[in-house]
Amino acid sequence: MYAKFGGSRAMDDAHRAFSSIRCKDVVSWNSIIAGYIENGLCQEAVVLFGQMISQGFLPNYSTVANILPVCSFTEFGRYYGKEVHGFAVRHGLEMDISVCNALMIHYSKLFEMKALEAIFASMGVRDIVTWNTAIAGYVMNGYHSRALDLFQGLLSTGIAPDSVSFISLLTACAQLPDVRAGIGVHGYIFRRPVLLQETSLLNALVTFYSQCDRFDDAFRAFTDILNKDLISWNAILSACANSEQHTEEFFRLLGEMCHQWDSVTVLNVIRMSAFCGIKRVREAHGWSLRVGYTGETSAANAILDAYVKCGCSQDASIFFRNHAVRNIVTDNIMISCYMKNNCIEDAEVIFNHMAEKDLTSWNLMIQLYAQNDMDDQAFSLFNHLQSEGLKPDIVSITSILEACIHLCSVQLVRQCHAYRLRASLEDIHLEGALLDAYSKCGNITNAYSIFQVSPKKDLVTFTAMIGCYAMHGMAEQAVELFSKMLKLDIRPDHVVLTTLLSACSHAGLVDAGIKIFKSIRDIHRVKPTAEHYACMVDLLARSGRLQDAYMFAVDMPPDAVNANAWGSLLGACRVHGEVEIGQLAADRLFSMEAGNIGNYVIMSNIYAADEKWDGVENVRKLMKSKDMKKPAGCSWIEVDKTRHLFIATDVKHQDRSCIYNMLGSLYQQMKDTQTQNMRTMRSM
Repeated sequence: MYAKFGGSRAMDDAHRAFSSIRCKDVVSWNSIIAGYIENGLCQEAVVLFGQMISQGFLPNYSTVANILPVCSFTEFGRYYGKEVHGFAVRHGLEMDISVCNALMIHYSKLFEMKALEAIFASMGVRDIVTWNTAIAGYVMNGYHSRALDLFQGLLSTGIAPDSVSFISLLTACAQLPDVRAGIGVHGYIFRRPVLLQETSLLNALVTFYSQCDRFDDAFRAFTDILNKDLISWNAILSACANSEQHTEEFFRLLGEMCHQWDSVTVLNVIRMSAFCGIKRVREAHGWSLRVGYTGETSAANAILDAYVKCGCSQDASIFFRNHAVRNIVTDNIMISCYMKNNCIEDAEVIFNHMAEKDLTSWNLMIQLYAQNDMDDQAFSLFNHLQSEGLKPDIVSITSILEACIHLCSVQLVRQCHAYRLRASLEDIHLEGALLDAYSKCGNITNAYSIFQVSPKKDLVTFTAMIGCYAMHGMAEQAVELFSKMLKLDIRPDHVVLTTLLSACSHAGLVDAGIKIFKSIRDIHRVKPTAEHYACMVDLLARSGRLQDAYMFAVDMPPDAVNANAWGSLLGACRVHGEVEIGQLAADRLFSMEAGNIGNYVIMSNIYAADEKWDGVENVRKLMKSKDMKKPAGCSWIEVDKTRHLFIATDVKHQDRSCIYNMLGSLYQQMKDTQTQNMRTMRSM
């Protein structure tokens, strides 16, 4: 009875009452242990379990089922859980369904899915709790596709899924993401009126649609909730806070909310302020100070994150330095701030001084190094995190793949691919990243294999494969694959359209490219972007239609004017020896990209090819006045898993003598062959 009142003081009274019982039995032991568990005193409950056994009382299935799920919350949870499991086996309790369910909960919390699967497979009888526990275990451990497959197995048994089943399932659908499966779950719920009474389930639906960026569906699910609770309101506010497009809706709903705000509501307000500009962030910060929320680490982290998202790195740095209570999340947010601004040294200072690092900390630094071409440091950190006992996740592999691409190393990409298979990392974006990495490293065969075996091809995988074809000059295959994508009712975005236009440009498919560009607005109802216009200029210019390309560039809408378009035109003028249009394009570029030495070099080459030496001299004087110097050429090659870097006029390579001797020999052979060919032609 005392335990029901809750709190440590009540449990002290309960323990005194328990101690006064002269003839204790299993029921009294179970009651006191359950009381400690209900009040969150897990360590004390485990200690009592040990005392129960040491005093000669034999725990029954109820005791074991109660104690197992809380073992993972204790200091030596893994050890305690295995001990209890062993006890259950020795005393014939392991076949009890409640004990099996408890064992599955324990192992899922310890990320030991093989143990969970073994228990599930050994069970002769399974109830809905069994299925829900297994599905939730897969979701908790990131095996979202397996959770969906297991749900299909549940349906085949004839056992009716309940709200707990669907809440786990919706979480899996959101994480994959698999919008179609989630909509299917929604349809199943809608056809069963009993489930529509479950507020917690409808809250999960709102969250699902929110995480899949489908605000309208989230709002409809919210309006269907008959008995809205605080979680319902926070869920829809969170959906609004995902995008600046829903600012007005957010504050309207906030005004209609009839519940007392909690910390989650405050976090949503701070998140939304990031979309409203620095003034609103400072207002949210000031309001949080007045009501005392900044003392909470989560609120303080949200304020810091809002400053970062607003691009106010200085305000973020000041807040970070003055914030007394920090945790891993605080440091990670600040590292992400420095990552966005490429402040490598500042990020390193925070990372190196972190008392404790999580996987996100390592991933952020790997990403920072990779995006700044510091590939050796990225790989060093990637190996280091594994030596610390951490397992790379989807973000880790995606980040390190960028370094693999910089090094053009197929071998390293294969290693990442193999790790993904061993670790069963299921993510459509990782599939796309691997496909892209193989493509950029020149291995189109492996790229296509990934695309072929992908069970759920979506816009990401199609875009990656179309990009692969485009990169390798296989424009016709790219156009054909795009047609297949449209037949699957997958709506294209600006990325895949840009990729497709680029493919047509490089392959000289002018008519196909023009047709695709017209379809952007006419069929797909998308506004052409600056990239689309740049691709069209490139398409026309490469095919020699320089006048058409120039007129197209001149007629671009003001918001679509970009240096890439004019750069493509300038490059084509060099190829086709067109000086006048080249001058016009160069004049535009010199004002748009005054510091880009490449434009000056190309224009100088155009003049030189046409023997306009005055023009060459003028460009060189302009370069000299801007203190511009052409960087040395650089290339590299991988031999026996070792990367060799070569720079123009390089004399530092350890095998330079052998290499230059071989180059000299090859040059002489080429020269001799050329001489022989000329003699042959003269004799004909």
